[in-house]
Amino acid sequence: MGAPQVFRFEELGMADVARVGGKNASLGEMVRELTAQGVRVPGGFATSADTYRAYAAANGIGPALRERLEEHRAGRATLRETGAAVRELFLRGEFPEDTARQIRRAYRELCARTGRADLSVAVRSSATAEDLPDASFAGQQETYLHVVGEEQLLAACRRCYASLFTDRAISYRELKGFDHLTIALSVGVQKMVRADLGASGVMFSIDTESGFPHVAVISAAWGLGETVVQGTVDPDKYLVFKPLLDVAEAPVVERTRGAKLHKLVRDPHAPAGTRLEETSSAERAAWVLDDADVLRLGRWAALVEAHYGRPMDMEWAKDGPTGELFLLQARPETVQAGRSATRFTIHHLQRKGRVLAVGSAVGDAVAGGPACVVRTAADIESFRDGAVLVTEMTDPDWVPVMKRAAGIVTDHGGPTSHAAIVSRELGLPAVVGTGDASRRVADGQELTVSCAEGDRGTVYEGRLPFTVEEVDLGALPGTRTAVMVNVASPAAAFRWWRLPADGVGLARMEFVVNNIVRAHPMALVHPERVADAGDRRRIAELTAGFPDGPEYFVQTLALGLAKLAAPYHPRPVVVRLSDFKTNEYAHLVGGAAFEEAEENPMLGFRGASRYYDPRYREGFALECRALRRVRERIGFDNVVVMVPFCRTVAEADRVLATMAEHGLERGRHGLKVYMMCEIPSNVVLAEQFATRFDGFSIGSNDLTQLVLGVDRDAEALRALFDERDEAVTRMISEAIRKAHAAGIPIGICGQGPSNHPDFAEFLVREGIDSISLNPDSFLRTVRRIAETEQRIGHDPARRRRATMES
Repeated sequence: MGAPQVFRFEELGMADVARVGGKNASLGEMVRELTAQGVRVPGGFATSADTYRAYAAANGIGPALRERLEEHRAGRATLRETGAAVRELFLRGEFPEDTARQIRRAYRELCARTGRADLSVAVRSSATAEDLPDASFAGQQETYLHVVGEEQLLAACRRCYASLFTDRAISYRELKGFDHLTIALSVGVQKMVRADLGASGVMFSIDTESGFPHVAVISAAWGLGETVVQGTVDPDKYLVFKPLLDVAEAPVVERTRGAKLHKLVRDPHAPAGTRLEETSSAERAAWVLDDADVLRLGRWAALVEAHYGRPMDMEWAKDGPTGELFLLQARPETVQAGRSATRFTIHHLQRKGRVLAVGSAVGDAVAGGPACVVRTAADIESFRDGAVLVTEMTDPDWVPVMKRAAGIVTDHGGPTSHAAIVSRELGLPAVVGTGDASRRVADGQELTVSCAEGDRGTVYEGRLPFTVEEVDLGALPGTRTAVMVNVASPAAAFRWWRLPADGVGLARMEFVVNNIVRAHPMALVHPERVADAGDRRRIAELTAGFPDGPEYFVQTLALGLAKLAAPYHPRPVVVRLSDFKTNEYAHLVGGAAFEEAEENPMLGFRGASRYYDPRYREGFALECRALRRVRERIGFDNVVVMVPFCRTVAEADRVLATMAEHGLERGRHGLKVYMMCEIPSNVVLAEQFATRFDGFSIGSNDLTQLVLGVDRDAEALRALFDERDEAVTRMISEAIRKAHAAGIPIGICGQGPSNHPDFAEFLVREGIDSISLNPDSFLRTVRRIAETEQRIGHDPARRRRATMES
């Protein structure tokens, strides 16, 4: 018996990367260190890198391998020809007798430990240079599933060795400058998790697009996980807010149901041992994971990240027969982890054009160029340098072409697909999972690929102008005035997380309803009153998979608001109750059945007056339920509720009483309730309103409209609409003075400070406590605020008031 060449996972750890590669070393580390904390990893063993070297030496592979690679570099052989020839060298070899004996013995011992003769195992490749801090070899070598018996196992090990020289692996190592001949491969053998009868997916302990570090991002699909990794299926997506895992009941901030049209299942008669089959209508409508599963995976992501001390990329599986979850592997996340926390690059699209396709955004950049539509790998040589690659989907064979592209657009795949992973590593903007871009875009057509508008990427017709702003956030000045942000779209919630904002001064509920709920709340409460057949059908589609329409509204709205709140926790996030006008409500699905036409909706049935009115009271109850869920179940008790367009003191009392009936009682569970100060009566009677609310926020748009008598939507009167008019500024000054006299904070959340730097200066001189800005104007305005404070002698180290603290 020679030196040990096979090791149980329990014998391995991260110090053994040189011996068994990153993947197997990490499996051993998790089995040894994290099993006691509840992380489940299938048991198994690994062959050593020396086993690979011995195999190569015994079969005389080295000289022939070197010769083939030199022919490829010299241009005498294509990548495809080189890869095929090198792989054949490994496939026709034989294991040395001692090596084969040790592998057989380890397999028999694993069978004995699990109590299963001829145990079904997964055989995974683990390169000794993979998963380094600055490079990831994820998915480049092969995995073989449902391997049974000693002979099948030895054959799978040979194929793993051969997969060290897949076309994708050769190309990637050339790109990164790794020496092919110094890399070896370890084989990991794990007890098979029957994900073919259950589910599987991938998980990151960081948001892979924005780098936001406080969420775990989970993708899930039915069957084996290759469909998720390769991007051939649109999976469910779940986001878990890690800081609240041990505090809140269910800190899940996103649940997006994917189409899940196919699943990969076991087929012993197929060449690869698997087959792709269509999912049932029930599987497509169902969620792959329930909250308990999502939270368990989220906790595992946090534990693994904490143990390794860096963001991690993981694969998981759910066993069909038992329902148990397992982590199959973990490796460092290599893209966002390498970015600076203080350097902030912002791409600003100067204007928009005709939309050609929409999908998941990869990265946050913008790029333009002519489209090069390449439908299959057979046509890959037709790609033109500097073009936007438009294709159905990519696989590792496409990497040499992708690195020559200006941007990537695919029909299929999600944020964890091959196209997404490679695009991130190359720093290219990509829009993946568009559905039909390769059919809608013409070859040679000028395009703009925009990933600078949130997690939805857009492909525009034509080359559109854009700017790139580089900011060192560490050099931004401090301010006495709290500087907050206005947010609206959950899709863009994480884009601005690096901004040093003091919280959210305005999160508009109606924007969330319009963008992701899409249906009128009363139509969800009373679908029987919706006469339009198209609206009824659309409501049925939206609410599929939910117990009823109200639960759909509450959960969807709650998750949208929670996602807006997550980047700013524990700083205050002020959520304004819905302030649709009747004409805007009518445009929601089913809304026409519940809204009456008004001559002037801007001054009509809007804001506070709706909340206690029988025409909307049931809809308002759903808003309150959603806010309670955000604060009490998801855990964001830093959410402050704000009442808009409250005309009278008596109306304030009625609204507060209605909120309390629905569980939103001011002061209960620390709830603070603010009021929009946007009607002249709010300023005139500010002392009385101040006894009922915990703070004011000036809405400069409506206040200007009502002080000057100018309809803010009237194009002909645009020149008269100016919040810097003396009549308006006097009202604002009075509101600030009265709020301070009453001992409550007052901020501003209207457009004025974002649009007019001199208006921001005025507010600072008046001593306003907080200014809430649009994120894209934050950086330039915060500098103006600091300069103003310096001129008037404010010390940024001494804030006069701890504004809007939860």
